[in-house]
Amino acid sequence: MTTTTTEVASADDVLYPPIEPYRHGFLDVGDGHQLYWEECGNPDGKPVVFVHGGPGGGVIPGYRRFFDPTGYRVILFDQRNCGRSVPHASEAGADLSTNTTWHLVDDLEKLRADRGVERWQVFGGSWGSALALAYAETHPDKVTELVLRGIFTLRRSELDWYYNGGAGNISPEWWRSFMAPLGGEPFSGDRMAAYHDLLFDPDADVHQPAGVAWTTWEAATTTLEFSQKSVDEFSDPAFALAFARIENHYFVNAGWLRDGQLIEDVGRIRGIPAVIVQGRYDLACPVVTADDLHRAWPEADYRVVLAGHSAMEPAIAAELVAATDRFASPTNA
Repeated sequence: MTTTTTEVASADDVLYPPIEPYRHGFLDVGDGHQLYWEECGNPDGKPVVFVHGGPGGGVIPGYRRFFDPTGYRVILFDQRNCGRSVPHASEAGADLSTNTTWHLVDDLEKLRADRGVERWQVFGGSWGSALALAYAETHPDKVTELVLRGIFTLRRSELDWYYNGGAGNISPEWWRSFMAPLGGEPFSGDRMAAYHDLLFDPDADVHQPAGVAWTTWEAATTTLEFSQKSVDEFSDPAFALAFARIENHYFVNAGWLRDGQLIEDVGRIRGIPAVIVQGRYDLACPVVTADDLHRAWPEADYRVVLAGHSAMEPAIAAELVAATDRFASPTNA
């Protein structure tokens, strides 16, 4: 493990300049789903796929900036039911039955084949780290390297920490906001299951405030220093409802994984070069999960930084860009 204290004032100091896609479109992956995808950077560069978090977060322009645009062919996509993909989880009667971890693993393979990529680097943070691990453990021959951030593997202990009380001890004011749709404390039972009933209630007066409370809890607790900007962005009603519904759908179903599966199966990918970047004070995805992953995968370059959870925190962004720069050479493919 390497503990770093990189002094970077802003993520803008280390990220590459903003860039626009040179190509974009929709991919029909079956089950009635059309996934939005885009490419930017160098069409002849080294392929990398960006796997966003949530699940349900979608991609934003800033995510294109972790990669040298002269060396990388960057492929980004919105996962099922979120972002610009359709149908959207905020719609009335949203059916998430064909949105599971294994549907998304298959979607990644369909996207790779559709874009004519033989092998690619996989870059994912938070839920994106879980999906990246699931994909790589299923298709290790298709992955050149892994860059993982804010490690999350959907173990019950991880979910209970964030949604059943532990994290609330560190951010009590936002925990009260999270608990408001459930009637506040005291509360007995599984809060994720209780939220599921609210989020999928057909009454907008029920599901909409629940969606905003669920999503702003995350926005308020994923940076080391509180960001009102993040909370405001996550308060958009359509985004908040889709994000909350998809996350909750995954979490009440444990990601369709056996508990501990992604770490237990890491032997399938220990030969793939990898960098793990983790914030020491990550409230959403505590460092213990990254530590457990690295103990099972000692070959991975494990970097712990003074930060929370967000990829846009300066110390995390610096390590992520350093990792992609290191892997940029085609000789690493």
